[in-house]
Amino acid sequence: MANVLLITPRPGHASLPELSLLAHHVTTLAPADQMLTESASSDVILIDARDDLVGARSVCQSFVSAGIIVPRLAVLPPGGLAVITVEWGCADFIVDGAGPAEYEARLRLLTTSQPTGPETISGGGIVIDEAAYSVTLEDRVLDLTYTEFELLKYLVQHPGRVFSREHLLAEVWGYDYYGGTRTVDVHVRRLRSKLGTEHESLISTVRNVGYRFSAGR
Repeated sequence: MANVLLITPRPGHASLPELSLLAHHVTTLAPADQMLTESASSDVILIDARDDLVGARSVCQSFVSAGIIVPRLAVLPPGGLAVITVEWGCADFIVDGAGPAEYEARLRLLTTSQPTGPETISGGGIVIDEAAYSVTLEDRVLDLTYTEFELLKYLVQHPGRVFSREHLLAEVWGYDYYGGTRTVDVHVRRLRSKLGTEHESLISTVRNVGYRFSAGR
């Protein structure tokens, strides 16, 4: 049995009746309640995005900003498939109308410990703690947004490899991202600024191709 925290604007325990058929302990809160505090005792967080996609995305990102690593599952309306991206900070999603068996399967996958590889990635003086969503550069903590974190992590994981802007968009932003490749340039520029002039060359530009992380600068 898992401790499930349901964040929903719909009042009452009937907001997701499918959960009442499962053997889990469910705590229901409105988005404005003590959701960050309550998440400390939760195994998984359900974000109800059926009525307000923008508000639900903001809720998801508030957990990311707070460094809370409890896995999150977004409950989407059918039209929500077109807008959810990696920037939401959710481990998985489920579409409204799914039955109890699907909820049970997704909750089971999110709450079952699985090998995920090393939680710490390092290179060029950068140390990335995946579990804590933190990055340090020679003992200096970098204040990164979720997307900046994911972009830097991807580059550091593949030192020396050159990636096109299109490839980075697909891997970091997701295949359903509708923005242009310029957003990659903007985020690289911000990352270099936060790395500082002494270390900005860690992310090098390969003309007419894309970007590369050069750990041995």
